[in-house]
Amino acid sequence: MLQGTGSSVGKSALVAGLCRVYKRRGVKVAPFKAQNMALNSFITPEGAEIGRAQATQAEACGLKPHVDMNPVLIKPNSDTGAQVIIHGKPVANMSAAVYHDYKETAWAAVSGSLQRLRQQYELIIIEGAGSPAEINLRDKDIVNMGLATRVAAPVLLIGDIDKGGVFAAMVGTLDLLEQNERALIKAFIVNKFRGDVTLLEPGLETIFKRTRVPFAGVVPWFGREIYIPEEDGVALDAVARPEESNPESSNIKKKTAGKKLAIGVVRLPHISNFTDFDALQQEPGVELDYIDPGAPLAGYNLIILPGSKNTLADLSQLRLAGFTDRLTAFAAAGGAVVGICGGFQMLGSKLLDPEKIESLLGEISGFNLLPMLTEMAAEKVTVQCRAQVKSLHFGSSLTVSGYEIHQGRTVAQDSALATLLDVSPADGTEYSDGFITADGRIWGSYMHGIFDDDNFRKAYLDWLRQYSFGANAVAAGSAAGLSYKQRKENGFNALADLLEKSLDMKMIDKLAGICFDGC
Repeated sequence: MLQGTGSSVGKSALVAGLCRVYKRRGVKVAPFKAQNMALNSFITPEGAEIGRAQATQAEACGLKPHVDMNPVLIKPNSDTGAQVIIHGKPVANMSAAVYHDYKETAWAAVSGSLQRLRQQYELIIIEGAGSPAEINLRDKDIVNMGLATRVAAPVLLIGDIDKGGVFAAMVGTLDLLEQNERALIKAFIVNKFRGDVTLLEPGLETIFKRTRVPFAGVVPWFGREIYIPEEDGVALDAVARPEESNPESSNIKKKTAGKKLAIGVVRLPHISNFTDFDALQQEPGVELDYIDPGAPLAGYNLIILPGSKNTLADLSQLRLAGFTDRLTAFAAAGGAVVGICGGFQMLGSKLLDPEKIESLLGEISGFNLLPMLTEMAAEKVTVQCRAQVKSLHFGSSLTVSGYEIHQGRTVAQDSALATLLDVSPADGTEYSDGFITADGRIWGSYMHGIFDDDNFRKAYLDWLRQYSFGANAVAAGSAAGLSYKQRKENGFNALADLLEKSLDMKMIDKLAGICFDGC
């Protein structure tokens, strides 16, 4: 089990890296996180919703994601409440206090999932959540030491040295654990180290003498040099935002041919599934920024409205920030606008939530860029699907795949409004998804992962480049050089290489009960 001295110390990435290490060695390995609190989620082939991090870790193992890899998912939709998802299906919206009392019920799902995984795989690598030293939550913990002690899992404790105070965090974590919990901490890992590791050695020696817990290694900072999809929106804090926009660039079509496409993704308060745009961000001909609702839009070729766990509340915040007038002006000046899932719903004339399923607002006006209406429904749509692209702008022969996660149902208010996709989900039913304007500038869809598809991404970016820079612009900046899937594979392998060099794998093998080279 990998636990951390706090949130965002790199647990998810190191689990993925170790999963790939053992997969390459021929071990049947699977990831597990009992309880994940995240707005980045994924839909398994069976239609179950799990944390995106566990889907990424499954990919590192060469496995299809399964609900048993993350039996409890918590998706915050306010400062005090969240949607609780058990075995891939929502059970209720709960306050933190109510969920704390619900944990014994949640534990039944956790233990059942872990038991099934242990029957199928030789090695389970468990990811903790936050810190095991949250002593106020100890009595009903099911994700850190509460889980480790029940299954006697040896624990590697990860500390993030880039944040500072890593030694204090490690010693302090041990000090706040009970004796039986401390006994499970078998080694420390220092993560995100920059510089000469020999300068760190005196500190490592001092901590070992004080705690008698050895160090399993020091993992260097790898940043964006190794691509691993991020777990949640806190990672966006590290994404550089433009300091200013050029007010003279409001006429989108006057940009010079051959320049990079400027794409702005609006950072919503409850942004979800922001990894939808990782493939765009990896493109050499694209500069993608996450922009605050109050930021100017001038100078961008495309504005993307992403998914949201609370679409009505986020739309209200955008309106308060004056975003409506700026987006309307941007579109009127010829700018392209795309909405995915909750962002797609915002593009319509109105959002209705009469049963207060997602928000207490009940009703709010949209940006009115597409003549359509959305109403929230009690039943959540969670499905993997394939679809045929209908728009001639992006190639009507294209087939794309992705997944849907939404409560809303969206209908056109104008019969002339063109649909974007003909969808064929796994259950054999067929339906249309998404709408697009006649000129192709404004469109939206419920399909997460649509930009992960190399052919669709290339077709859309080629169209956007021609539209923005002129008919000869495509040759000046090609899109979709390396496949997104191959980028991820390269990232998993590069991270596995790094961990094999920087960690004491013989120690970790022994702790995991896996024997190589006569150990």
